[in-house]
Amino acid sequence: MTTNAPRPEVLRYTAFSSTPEGGNPAGVVLDASVLDDGDMLAIAAELGYSESAFLTAPPEGLDGPEGRAFTIRYFSPKAEVPFCGHATVATAVALAERIGPGELVFATPAGTVPVTVTEEGGTVRATLTSVAPHVEEISDADLAEALAALDWPATDLDPAFPPRIAFAGARHLVLAAATRARLADLAYDFARLEALMHRLDLTTVQLVWRESDTVFHVRDPFPVGGVVEDPATGAAAAAFGAYARELGLVPEDAVLTLHQGEDLGRPGELTVTLRPGDPRVRVGGAGTRIG
Repeated sequence: MTTNAPRPEVLRYTAFSSTPEGGNPAGVVLDASVLDDGDMLAIAAELGYSESAFLTAPPEGLDGPEGRAFTIRYFSPKAEVPFCGHATVATAVALAERIGPGELVFATPAGTVPVTVTEEGGTVRATLTSVAPHVEEISDADLAEALAALDWPATDLDPAFPPRIAFAGARHLVLAAATRARLADLAYDFARLEALMHRLDLTTVQLVWRESDTVFHVRDPFPVGGVVEDPATGAAAAAFGAYARELGLVPEDAVLTLHQGEDLGRPGELTVTLRPGDPRVRVGGAGTRIG
């Protein structure tokens, strides 16, 4: 602790689900001003969630509504990460319960992220707008290493979805399974995939299967965060939206539904919105307090 002040309250919220049993849990500290980096990492490790979020005062010059702009940082149990979608949604829902729905602005290590929070019928939803995304190719050697770590034969990939690394606040390797059964059967070499991800600066591997034109099922191995699998991954959803649009797999004006967490017993739903003329990606979903 940076002072002798009491440890701040650590809240627990889930994102991309309206029930505590679904979605992706996150720790949320609404006032982390007395915590240093070691404190934040220790809290994240103690919680054991894939990420936890920590708020402090906004930086000078951040443009946002008075009292609704913040600096936010994200820690996994093993390290700080530049951006986390589900912890952003969880934090926005926690704030909305205290200061009301509306517009929020977060200064993240990856850039400025606006969030809109609404409430309807008792369900609170938050939609974040990503930083400008980009997509890049992966080398044949790195792809082969990723598939070997996953124990996926190349023939199990969907040829309509070329493997790429996509960024919308954090880097994710996008790989598409040819069948739902392939996606469901996930048993990978933790250390081997973690080493490759560190070398390529990846946050997760975004594994996808296309159910229909606008509906996808996804899973996200997250060994670099000390977690076997992330139950619902907003940052990867944003990266996937950018990837799908750039490769012409979906229209420039589209609303995609991503189902994640079903194979973990924590079903969640992420809404990805693409708008023509705006390179940014919007990712939204419900959230609720745990306990």
